[in-house]
Amino acid sequence: MSQPIDNIEELLKAHKLSLADYDHIKQILDGREPNRVEIGIFSAMWSEHCSYKSSKKYLSGFPTKAPWVIQGPGENAGVIDIGDGMAAVFKMESHNHPSFIEPFQGAATGVGGILRDVFTMGARPVANLNSLRFGNLAGKDTISRYQRHLVRGVVDGIGSYGNCMGVPTIGGEMSFDACYNGNILVNAFALGLVKSDEIFLGLAEGIGNPVIYVGSKTGRDGLGGAVMSSDSFTEESKSLRPTVQVGDPFTEKLLLEACLELFKTDYVVGIQDMGAAGLTSSSFEMAGRSGSGMIMHLDRVPAREEGMTPYDFMLSESQERMLICAKKGNEQKIIDIFEKWDLDAAVIGEVTDTGMMELFWHGEQCAFMPIAPVSEEAPILDRPTKRPEYLDAINSKSVEEYPKVDDQEAFEKLLSSLEVVDKSWVYTQYDSMVQTNTIKGPGSLDASSIRVKENGKALAMSSDCNPRYCYIDPFKGAALAVMESGRNVAMSGAQPLAITDCLNFGNPENPEVMWQFAQACEGIKEACSQLSTPVVSGNVSLYNETNGQSVFPTPSIAMVGVNEDQNRVLPSVFQKEDNILLLIGDTKGEFGGSLYLKELFGETVGSLGEIDYTQELRLWELVIEANRVGLLQSAKDVNVGGIAIAIAKMAARSSRGIVANITLDKSRDIFDESQSRALLEIAPEHLDQVVRMAVDLGLKVTAIGKVGGESVRINSVEISLEKLQDIYFGTFKRVIEQDL
Repeated sequence: MSQPIDNIEELLKAHKLSLADYDHIKQILDGREPNRVEIGIFSAMWSEHCSYKSSKKYLSGFPTKAPWVIQGPGENAGVIDIGDGMAAVFKMESHNHPSFIEPFQGAATGVGGILRDVFTMGARPVANLNSLRFGNLAGKDTISRYQRHLVRGVVDGIGSYGNCMGVPTIGGEMSFDACYNGNILVNAFALGLVKSDEIFLGLAEGIGNPVIYVGSKTGRDGLGGAVMSSDSFTEESKSLRPTVQVGDPFTEKLLLEACLELFKTDYVVGIQDMGAAGLTSSSFEMAGRSGSGMIMHLDRVPAREEGMTPYDFMLSESQERMLICAKKGNEQKIIDIFEKWDLDAAVIGEVTDTGMMELFWHGEQCAFMPIAPVSEEAPILDRPTKRPEYLDAINSKSVEEYPKVDDQEAFEKLLSSLEVVDKSWVYTQYDSMVQTNTIKGPGSLDASSIRVKENGKALAMSSDCNPRYCYIDPFKGAALAVMESGRNVAMSGAQPLAITDCLNFGNPENPEVMWQFAQACEGIKEACSQLSTPVVSGNVSLYNETNGQSVFPTPSIAMVGVNEDQNRVLPSVFQKEDNILLLIGDTKGEFGGSLYLKELFGETVGSLGEIDYTQELRLWELVIEANRVGLLQSAKDVNVGGIAIAIAKMAARSSRGIVANITLDKSRDIFDESQSRALLEIAPEHLDQVVRMAVDLGLKVTAIGKVGGESVRINSVEISLEKLQDIYFGTFKRVIEQDL
């Protein structure tokens, strides 16, 4: 084994390890000092990105079980039963730091990584979503120009990878705030389908079973990526470009097909994606799940660069690679499959019963480490928490304190917001129709939907979070993200079933950030429990901070639901002239964290109203049941920008006008953001029946207008369809292309 190194303090600092960590490491190694390879392995496995050491305390207690949950957190992705022997496999991950440093490759490899998480489970990926947060975009200043550069790079990366893989990107969300100027957020979601009895797990067990490396050759790209993603940004962060992985979607497409062919055999014990920390995390996690040991010969790992060392092989995050534990005697059969697909495959080790990871380099042992402690004894930190001081000042503010703005002026200002307008410039770069299963694609409002050919059902999915809500109240804001994603799914006629999350927060060493995180986790727990939508997978991304400025708390939630009939997927835009528009739910004059306050006064302030889960569930029940029996023409939830903006979106997308008259306490309440509301389009002959259903459920229901005409009129506000559509469809393109 190589000799311990001398400059240990310098090495620990470079690997983000403390002296206390070092003492713990020596205890694990029975008192001996680690060598550089072992330091690198501990550094990766104990990084924030891999160990969740700051967040694990708060993640325990998430609701994770339900009769329809097949696999909850702890595997590559979560799995739910969707009926008839079929299952949906899905997860959301972050690639925030890499995408800020190198937007194209950072975003592309984020998509590649989440796709591998899904097909590692045996599922064919059938849908992608994304959740993107950028800073100020519209100005002519340096920051805005750079943010536009980041948007173009990220969108290009997402589109390039997903399109080459033949997986449709069917929806997502995008918002903008100055808090993301120094740290954008790029969250990628993927969903796949698999037969319920053909799911594969990341296990390595069975003494003597071979460990096989498959996929691309290993290089030095992404070296130290997990550690890089576990630190804040500074002015020097651009030097971290070498830690960003380089993706090759054409290779990943071959890897996908080779793996799916392999899964039809009985050669495999377990399989694991080489994601963050590469060969280190995949090998330790596979052996750790079963309490096994493992021997690996690193000189047998296919390499694409000269002079690579054991450290390089263990810490590289080169893309498009998998680790397989095979049934002994099937080695050549597996190699033949991957070589047929023009991919590397090599037997690099075997499973043992020692509980130790034994690494060799040309016959010489270069690391000898107990697997369980490396995987399980990462320091679990109980970081200090403190309620942020800013909350007292902003929670006490009310919309009443601000000058009255003419409703017409306010409407056109909100309608022009980059948060509201259509992002076709973005989603037309994504192939949303490949595989021919997309029913509701990007831009169609609320949830996206795909058909499941195997059982005649449809899956609906929606990614949501309002960071302004989370900034003024992390608990309620996170709970409302769960509600909003579920409401969007219900608006398509599907029953919401489970979520995956991506929890994006600032520096955990800041007690105020840890308080935000703790509160958000409690909010998610409450909402998921009350709404019966368990968490089946997820990701935590901390240190989203630059030069001491943290992003708003951004717990992105992706909800997945099932519609029993793929022919009854509800649209979210107007369908027919003379149909009646119903408003379901109470409008209470709530403006905390609203788009109204942000766009008109440049402030994120106020407080959030009480959450009523019972009313939310009744709203879901009304829409799902009324749709099931064919009573609804379309449904749209009321959220950011209130009733006025929801109606405007429905009109713009459908090229149909409307006259709406709504009785409200104050005229500006057409922009309020009260929760648990929806707009339902009803044919006149079904009006009485839907109203009775709503009343029977205890929901407030009001007929507010009729579809038709060449303009949109909402109380005193009026705009022609032509102008509305020019603003809605043209604004984003004009902003993003102003440098070109």
